[in-house]
Amino acid sequence: MTAPAALLSYDDPTPFEVFQPSATSPFLVLCDHAGRAIPRALGSLGISGRELETHIAWDIGAAGFAKKLASRLGATVFLQRYSRLVIDCNRPLTAGDSIPETSGGVAIPANRALNEEDRKTRADEIFRPYHGAIEEELKRRQAANRDTILVLAHSFTPELSGNARVWHTGLLYNRDRRVAEPLLGLLSREPGLVVGDNQPYFISDTSDYAANVYGEKAGRRYVELEIRQDLLASEGGQAEWAERYARLLIAATS
Repeated sequence: MTAPAALLSYDDPTPFEVFQPSATSPFLVLCDHAGRAIPRALGSLGISGRELETHIAWDIGAAGFAKKLASRLGATVFLQRYSRLVIDCNRPLTAGDSIPETSGGVAIPANRALNEEDRKTRADEIFRPYHGAIEEELKRRQAANRDTILVLAHSFTPELSGNARVWHTGLLYNRDRRVAEPLLGLLSREPGLVVGDNQPYFISDTSDYAANVYGEKAGRRYVELEIRQDLLASEGGQAEWAERYARLLIAATS
């Protein structure tokens, strides 16, 4: 019996990047949709290069924001390099959109009619290494009796299905509001902001992975940050939001 062919080749990026691995802050930043890399073996997934630059492939601006936020907090950040169109590292492997056949009205030909071996290979080579590294970091912190506050960094498109999204930022959570509630109060005092409370998305038991697995089920404090992508389009915008959220996260968790 021959071994299944590997998905990632020697010149493909590794599945994740760790920024500031030796940082000592209680905050741990995760950016599940940081990149839009596609394994060489999958070509362009059957969609155009222009489509791979849009929000369907990644969270635009989230990686830059996450690194700048981590720098201000003195925190470690894990960044996932592969497009969520290859496999979504913020979805349970059992979720219907773990490997989406369509996204934002765009068909993804390379994701159609995948067999179980194909799906397993993507999980084994991208999803599991990324989450395995996060789990090891959490174990190290627990063994050292270090508190961990999870910050999940995401961004959202200014328009979806022809509808403008008025929020500048939103906070997502499931049942645990220990970080979200005080942070919402602090954000309400920031001039000129429209803030979403579990908007433009919400977390359920069957949706987001990290919030549920590393936060809710483990009893750790967490919050998922969503920022509108046009506000993160520049280095200056990323820095502005990183400064704001670093300041408010510290105040909300003190």
